[in-house]
Amino acid sequence: MTMLTRWHDDQSRPTAKEAARDLGVRVVAPLFVWWLAVLAIGWALTDGPLKEFGVSEEKLNKSMASSRTPFLDNVTLVFSWVGATVSIIGVCLIVVGLVWWHTRQWWYAVVPLIAISAQALVFFFTTLLIDRERPDVEKLDDSPPTSSFPSGHTGAATGLYFTLALMALRIRQPALRAVVVTVCLLVPFAVGTARLYRGMHHLSDVAVAMVNGLVACLLAWHWLRRGDEDGDGSADGRTESKRPADQTFA
Repeated sequence: MTMLTRWHDDQSRPTAKEAARDLGVRVVAPLFVWWLAVLAIGWALTDGPLKEFGVSEEKLNKSMASSRTPFLDNVTLVFSWVGATVSIIGVCLIVVGLVWWHTRQWWYAVVPLIAISAQALVFFFTTLLIDRERPDVEKLDDSPPTSSFPSGHTGAATGLYFTLALMALRIRQPALRAVVVTVCLLVPFAVGTARLYRGMHHLSDVAVAMVNGLVACLLAWHWLRRGDEDGDGSADGRTESKRPADQTFA
């Protein structure tokens, strides 16, 4: 069993107790530690030793603002919308529903939902304690009542689309698989760039948000213990899914 094949190699159904235990131990606990790290980075950028670096980041925002064109304004508007809450939740719920219907494995279908929820928790509780002003340039989007640090759009897009890239590795057709995985991996970078261009965040806001989304993705991907991760090749007596073992997608 490898990281990429863990959900395919062990499709056993967890009990409610096992699911709750693994979610707490494998997601909530490490996520709390990661949140403390994000808080430390935010403090360093706003009031700590990296404060001067935080101020110097404005140069990039001003450079991008001075290079705006109507065409890029429209393109970045689309990608900014891709990372918006309604878009992220909508895409996530559609994927969860389709995967659940196709595999009949709710414990696998909820992986993207866990990913966006995990990154959202870190984002929300960080903005409550870190109050960073947005870049001092004209903003092309309405400013939500949250801190600039970290970027919520970028973190959400990273958490969701990196997770979808991992799930897309089960697509059977090589060409389609390559296209879907590539698009999913590029979307977060497009969203982050759009948020910078539109004057909504500093570079460090976007960078930390991408790491936050990546951490959330990895925690969600490993949220449920699979059989041989204890080294005994067993599945702890979990019942097998009634679907066929080959759960690749058409």
